Amino acid sequence: MPTVSVKRDLLFKALGRTYTDEEFDELCFEFGLELDEITSEKELISKEQGNEKAAGASDVVLYKIDVPANRYDLLCLEGLVRGLQVFKERKRALVAIGTHDLDTLSGPFTYTAKRPSDIKFKALNKTKEHTACELMNLYKTDNHLKHYLHIIEKKPLYPVIYDSNGVVLSMPPIINGDHSKITLKTKNVFIECTGTDFTKAKIVLDVIVTMFSEYCENQFTVEAAEVVFPNGKSHTFPELAYRKEMVRADLINKKIGIRETPANLAKLLTRMFLKSEVIGDGNQLEIEIPPTRADIIHACDIVEDAAIAYGYNNIQMSLPKTYTIANQVPLNKLTELLRHDMAAAGFTEALTFALCSQEDIADKLGLDISSTKAVHISNPKTAEFQVARTTLLPGLLKTIAANRKMPLPLKLFEISDIVVKDSSRDVGARNYRHLCAVYYHRSPGFEIIHGLLDRVMQLLAVTPGEKKGGYVIKASEGSAFFPGRCAEIFARGQSVGKLGVLHPDVITKFELTMPCSALEINIEPFL
Repeated sequence: MPTVSVKRDLLFKALGRTYTDEEFDELCFEFGLELDEITSEKELISKEQGNEKAAGASDVVLYKIDVPANRYDLLCLEGLVRGLQVFKERKRALVAIGTHDLDTLSGPFTYTAKRPSDIKFKALNKTKEHTACELMNLYKTDNHLKHYLHIIEKKPLYPVIYDSNGVVLSMPPIINGDHSKITLKTKNVFIECTGTDFTKAKIVLDVIVTMFSEYCENQFTVEAAEVVFPNGKSHTFPELAYRKEMVRADLINKKIGIRETPANLAKLLTRMFLKSEVIGDGNQLEIEIPPTRADIIHACDIVEDAAIAYGYNNIQMSLPKTYTIANQVPLNKLTELLRHDMAAAGFTEALTFALCSQEDIADKLGLDISSTKAVHISNPKTAEFQVARTTLLPGLLKTIAANRKMPLPLKLFEISDIVVKDSSRDVGARNYRHLCAVYYHRSPGFEIIHGLLDRVMQLLAVTPGEKKGGYVIKASEGSAFFPGRCAEIFARGQSVGKLGVLHPDVITKFELTMPCSALEINIEPFL
């Protein structure tokens, strides 16, 4: 959920009344929002950078409000106020955005791409001109802009917008030019919107201009602009298109679980900024979708807004007409039973992260990352969470490394999912439920891990031997195991895992100093 910060006093002034914190929290809840935090600029800086940096910062109270990801129209003070006002039945008084003082520019404007070294201008609030390369280096230390540099910094050409005199308006999505910055003397505002998604760019432009238009001399008026594309086709923006949807009142009542008349449902939807009226046979609602409500895509979105306006707390709880008996998922039931018996065997359960580094599942275990079928995170925030784990072993070894000062032996286990690529699945990957156990002591303790395997198989009603669906272990090799101290486990005619003494190199790479034995099996074949 995106979070928008607004000044409490400005918000209350725009709403036309004041609220206590509890009252406003309740209002947000009724409208489908969440008042996440009540703070101030000074308090925020103090938390992030210390009291010294916070000296002189504003003490004005800020409301940090969580807004649903589909409500683009509520991501600013004006949109938030408008939505709440309509909700309270009061009369209404992937994209970069640039706002400019139109009187300092001369059209037509050109949106093009150039080599970074060929782009030179005075960026917003800078005292001299810089090339695009210099600006990218300069903003690497800027707490706000550094997060956006990666979007274009490795590209051979950078986007840039010029006016007819060659003045740079902006280098989206990084920074605007200082020449056209808005001041207190600005009378005419030029808004440009660029993005990699054409539909999102149109939506953002529609929302921005409708909010700005509230402050125009001729209120709620916007001057459109003609955009000529490289293929020669032209289009006029903003579109500000209204559209109408038809939804039956009985459908809304059925989906929510209420019994409201069509007229009352129309009033509820109108409170949600969806002007509605009853038409046709008296059960049909015609809903007008304004350009600020791009989140309304399907009839279910309209039903959701009707439920919010009605109030989730006002919906009467009722027993479903279809009687069913709940039952635990078999795999989860088996997992729970094994967890209890593993603990009874003297092993302590660990719960480790499902994400890990490439090094954990590959280099440290003597494998090449390409052979692991690992699912990679496209834009990892940290090197510790680059891939989804393909084995539970690294997580347990890291847990032992963090608890080396605990009394020996350390006996840990985990029963959780691992993830591997699978092209036959619609999502390109699948989960497997694994059981992993590790024994860490001055001696390897292979016999203890072997005994644990026998106990697990006994609990699973799998007898020793190859006949009648039994299990056997056969000598094997594995990059993570000591040569000659590794065995593969076969049960019911298929390989289900391995056990053995870990290789000294593996132990060293996980910052351990004593021998270690491990067991890891897939428990799904035993369902």
